[in-house]
Amino acid sequence: MVVSTLQRGFGAGWRVSLAPLLADVPVVLVGVLVASALSTDLLNAMAIGGGTVVAALGAWTIATARRVDADPGPAGPADLWKGVLVNIASPHPWLFWVVVGGPLVVAGWREAPWRGVAFLAGFYLLLVGSKVVLAWIVARTRQHMSASWRRSLVVAGGALLVAAGVALVWQGSAGRIG
Repeated sequence: MVVSTLQRGFGAGWRVSLAPLLADVPVVLVGVLVASALSTDLLNAMAIGGGTVVAALGAWTIATARRVDADPGPAGPADLWKGVLVNIASPHPWLFWVVVGGPLVVAGWREAPWRGVAFLAGFYLLLVGSKVVLAWIVARTRQHMSASWRRSLVVAGGALLVAAGVALVWQGSAGRIG
């Protein structure tokens, strides 16, 4: 979200911020319905696959950083779908909803359905709201940065994605996820 905002402005950043509202639907359903059914091998495979996608997106970000100041065109739906891809590919939302979020929703629902719904509503209000606020802050400060600073920050963001992807692949390959 920060890299998208640096590259394409607030419009791109807020669209990426909304990605969890779409991407997490299947993740939450899986977490709530089959939280205890996933094997360690499947969790590790998810880490390897997700890590590969995240690292590839990071490498693409670094490779395209030189175009930060080129006219990227208007922010559009592609920004949202890039965020959805990252969310679905990353094992962290899956692990959270399988191990923590899913069981909390189920426990809350069993006590009173409004508790499960309140947990989901509060969680996503804070998650998406904080991302939108961060995108706004980055978009405002972006205007005061030199082109070389923006490019450097985009490269740093891409490098962090590559590092996170490599770490996920390593953890999955070493059997450290499940």
